[in-house]
Amino acid sequence: MPLMEEMESSGKWLFRWRSYLPLILVALFLAGLQYFSYPFGSHMLDVAWEMVCLAVSLAGLGIRILTIGYARPHTSGRNTKKQVAESLNTSGMYSIVRNPLYLGNFLVGLGPAMFLRVWWIPVIYLLLFMLYYERIVFTEEMFLRRKFGQAYLDWASRTPAFLPRWRQWHAAEQKFSFRKILRHEHQTLFGIIVAFYAIETVTEVEMGNWPRFDIAWPDPVWNILLAIGLVVFVVIRVLRKVTTLLRDES
Repeated sequence: MPLMEEMESSGKWLFRWRSYLPLILVALFLAGLQYFSYPFGSHMLDVAWEMVCLAVSLAGLGIRILTIGYARPHTSGRNTKKQVAESLNTSGMYSIVRNPLYLGNFLVGLGPAMFLRVWWIPVIYLLLFMLYYERIVFTEEMFLRRKFGQAYLDWASRTPAFLPRWRQWHAAEQKFSFRKILRHEHQTLFGIIVAFYAIETVTEVEMGNWPRFDIAWPDPVWNILLAIGLVVFVVIRVLRKVTTLLRDES
């Protein structure tokens, strides 16, 4: 099989299973756990660093929200079986970067990768992310090039693939869809909180702070965040199931 077709074929396979990339972080985390310690022996500094890591992941979620909320219908979805794009997004986040969702995904995963403060974990994560998504992006761009022709080439020639060119920002042409965001991105938010809570729990055990049934374990901040995230998740799931409030506007 010619190299181009081989790359596209493997990209289609990786596209279907791209949601499982975070599992690689689990292996990296377990490998780096033995090096974890409180910075300068301070639990307060440890909490501050955890908030920095959480902010990085939430910044990725913010990029996803800006991308999906303004995206045209039947684009920028969570489909895994095949490429779907009824129109070409070129405004909003797509005016400054061609793959804003993957940029958001990268930042979402970078937060947990930074958690242990082991330098080689974010580096390996970056390299694996690049290798994993390179062929996915190649496959998607081949699909868009065939479907939209010169319009795609003109947009791609002026828009960077992954590092945003902020001076090119062009306001989104679509109206922002809060329903779409609530319908889909509550899962991402809850996933971020659960991931950090699990990491916090394991690191506290590693530091010799064994489980206790009180608000202070593993940490009041994470207990509160988990409770808020759980309430938001359950409420939105119930609204989706028993009402039409979050149904697609179209």
